[in-house]
Amino acid sequence: MTLDGTNTWIVAEPDSDRAVVIDPGPLDEGHLKAVVDTVERAGRRVALTLLTHGHPDHAEGAARFAELTRTPVRALDPALRLGDEGLAAGDVITTGGLELRVVPTPGHTADSLSFHLPADAAVLTGDTILGRGTTVVAHPDGRLGDYLDSLRLLRSLTVDDGVTTVLPGHGPVLNDAQGAVEFYLAHRAKRLAQVETAVEAGRRTAADVVAHVYADVDRSLWPAAELSVRAQLDYLGEHGLV
Repeated sequence: MTLDGTNTWIVAEPDSDRAVVIDPGPLDEGHLKAVVDTVERAGRRVALTLLTHGHPDHAEGAARFAELTRTPVRALDPALRLGDEGLAAGDVITTGGLELRVVPTPGHTADSLSFHLPADAAVLTGDTILGRGTTVVAHPDGRLGDYLDSLRLLRSLTVDDGVTTVLPGHGPVLNDAQGAVEFYLAHRAKRLAQVETAVEAGRRTAADVVAHVYADVDRSLWPAAELSVRAQLDYLGEHGLV
């Protein structure tokens, strides 16, 4: 589910002594200390922690990381915040001279955010776009309509704002951001058509649809696929298609 594990990103201006950490990851003491050590070896200190969303593989270690670094944690979900400030669409983080623009990208989860890093023509996408494969629309919190809107918003960053690089929450860096977004949009359209066809053919439960549409996918991933199928069925129902 996490490919090679969760990517924890350390971002800083080259001449700054302060760094921002995005998604400290699970509650793994060795990993959290390794992140701190990496920042300190570069002659910096952690000044702020940001969360793309609240899934445990991204956020479970945030409270402990805040203890280790004595930093606030900013997130969209108030329950995940440590400190007085949250995150909202249009916010610009300027810690240590850095410019990170908050981009709302719900769909994988309701609280999913991305961060636009203009200096590197990059966007940190959390689980909205992965470095390999495709992500789950985590029904019922995640909604397909929101997710499609988020992909279109990310596509506009590649077209209008010159974003070329995706720094994902899992997997390798993607150097063709527009190609990645277009692939995700095409994949979702294909899956949605397959689900609609399966329902028209008499598949009546999400599990039945998964067995039909995801027959070529490792069965260990079927529970996650079922979440996406439920989101797709909701979307089709809302639009009067099933």
